[in-house]
Amino acid sequence: MRNAETVINIIRERGQRGLPLERMYRLLYCREFYLRAYAKLYRNEGAMTKGVTEETADKMSLGKIDAIIEALRFERYQWSPVRRIHIPKKDGRKRPLGMPTWSDKLLQEIIRVLLEAYYEPQFSSRSHGFRANRGCHTALQETRILGKGTTWFIEGDLSACFDKINHHILMEILSERIHDGRFLRLIENLLKTGYLENWTFGQTYSGVPQGGIISPILMNIVLNQLDQQVETKLIPQYTRGHRRKKRI
Repeated sequence: MRNAETVINIIRERGQRGLPLERMYRLLYCREFYLRAYAKLYRNEGAMTKGVTEETADKMSLGKIDAIIEALRFERYQWSPVRRIHIPKKDGRKRPLGMPTWSDKLLQEIIRVLLEAYYEPQFSSRSHGFRANRGCHTALQETRILGKGTTWFIEGDLSACFDKINHHILMEILSERIHDGRFLRLIENLLKTGYLENWTFGQTYSGVPQGGIISPILMNIVLNQLDQQVETKLIPQYTRGHRRKKRI
């Protein structure tokens, strides 16, 4: 099997060319991806935060990685429900935050890397949310540079976006480009895993888990449909420019 960096570059190139992905699931057997995921996650404060089990980044081992890979080979890997708490927002309200187990974090990080490598080249250059080296400041800078002469803006708010993404629509979008049933089932099972709040189980019928490592890229994959609709259809259709009055 090729090394992780080579695989990521191949996936990125296919994304740039708009080619579909196949045989993605078997990439999850590669130890190197887990070591890269561990190197990325273990420094985070949440690495020692427990989910519904006692498992944390502490006592990580190659044996644990091999156990995850072995379970995946036979499609026996079971996602654990996230432990849900509520944290305060600036407006006084609270938002749910899910905390996965350490093994689930590792696997989610690998899937995130693979999806990001493929879909990032396809995302709109006008999209700045939850993307590497992008954010509010880059969006404002672009508006300042490219928005000269603009007389009006449309402002919208996607209320509780993470909570309301339709699972069926998300899986349909993924299946358009990813032709690997096992890989898609793994993601779909994650979406349906549910949560524990005060040790009471709750089923998830929509949305992606707040706090989930994979959640931002899944949300962007769905919202990219909106970006494409606006850029390719709405803007050309409604951008008319000003008509000058004829002088008599």
